[in-house]
Amino acid sequence: MTDPHQQPVPSQRTGPMTAVMRSVAGTGPKVLRIGVVQGGRVVEERIVKQRSTVTVGPGERNTFVIPGAPASSFRLFELIGNDYHLNFLDTTQGRIALSTGVSELSVLKGQARRTSQGAYQIRLTDDARGKVVIGDTTLLFQFVAPPPIQPKPRLPVAVLRGTNSIDWNTTIIAAFSFLFHFLLLGAIYSDWLDPVVDGEYSVAGLVDTLKALPPPPVVEEKAEVSDEKAETAEKAETPKATSAAPASKATGGQMSKQEAAAVANQLEQLEMATIGALSASGPATLGVLKGEVALGSLDSAAQSGAGVGAGGDELAVSGAGGTLRPGQTGGLGLSGIGAQGKTEGTTGTGTAAKVAGPKGNANPTLEAQRGGRVGNANSVVQRMRGSFRACYQRGLNENPDSQGTIRLTIQIGPGGEVSGVTAVPQGTLSPTVIACVKSRAAAAQFDPPEGGSAALVVPVTFVKQ
Repeated sequence: MTDPHQQPVPSQRTGPMTAVMRSVAGTGPKVLRIGVVQGGRVVEERIVKQRSTVTVGPGERNTFVIPGAPASSFRLFELIGNDYHLNFLDTTQGRIALSTGVSELSVLKGQARRTSQGAYQIRLTDDARGKVVIGDTTLLFQFVAPPPIQPKPRLPVAVLRGTNSIDWNTTIIAAFSFLFHFLLLGAIYSDWLDPVVDGEYSVAGLVDTLKALPPPPVVEEKAEVSDEKAETAEKAETPKATSAAPASKATGGQMSKQEAAAVANQLEQLEMATIGALSASGPATLGVLKGEVALGSLDSAAQSGAGVGAGGDELAVSGAGGTLRPGQTGGLGLSGIGAQGKTEGTTGTGTAAKVAGPKGNANPTLEAQRGGRVGNANSVVQRMRGSFRACYQRGLNENPDSQGTIRLTIQIGPGGEVSGVTAVPQGTLSPTVIACVKSRAAAAQFDPPEGGSAALVVPVTFVKQ
């Protein structure tokens, strides 16, 4: 309970509203508000909060930096006592609104006071306003009320009160809630709730399980054989392998390279014996008609370039390295006879050379730019060379004698896209080539041209090689 007789203690700290009201109430005389205009635009505006002299000039130490100032530091608005005075020269122009009315500076020279520096000086009241022109810079001025003083930032009242404003009930409830959740998480992640495991009992059960396992299988050890016994066994197995070779041939097994060479040698001897029989007895034509002589042997001999002559029991083959007798494999043999006479042709084994058609070449050049200029015109035109050459190659495949020139006029839109293509062909180029070249040129993309549009003149020369 509050004691009714207790008097409230006045606070020594002022509130923010009181501070603002005091700052507004404590405003002093009006201050200058000056704006700098250059080139028809306001480039700077400033309120001189502290009443002081305003200087202009090209130096950075002046209040306003003006390149065309009459001196390095000219006191334009001079504070004398508590009043501002305007100083101006003969070259200064402007207009001022005073309590007596609006007057030009040239008119106010008669009323102004001359200073020791030779400037004209006029006293300004708080209602005065106007403009002063110095070179290319115009200064607009007027007197305004000073802005209110901003109070210093203060901490909130709840912070300044300290621990007296803490809600202890809420603080205690939050502390107990945090402690409860902390203990709950600790109980979840702890191991005191896990069942107890007897280590000795587990080891005993593992030993019993190992005893119940079946014994491992017996590994058979191979008896070592001496070197003499191994050589005897290899010699005994060698005849068996030799005798097994014909069996493998009878059963359809694959022959080795030596066996295949032996069979080919026997066949060659048989063919040579047949040819020798033709020259030894009876006409050869009769033997061929009766089927006694293989036609393949005669065909091989006929395809060779060597001469064949009959001379008793011998077969004379010119260019074959000597006379061949039936059953012999010397010289070139029958296989050499056929290989010696092979020539390149329709039925020979030689490789025929493939004759290639003419190859086309396209050469585009940038002749002129009309309208605006396109920055990457030359590089884009040169990149079209491959596509133009492909179009010309199609025409050469149809007509190998086609060649000529196409003069392209490419119209380019504001975004660099091709808005139109005109082609003037010369020569024997087909309409297919002309249409292909126009479509490839229409698909190009250029940089946006200067001025919004442009036209490129690109002659393309097509030459076959």
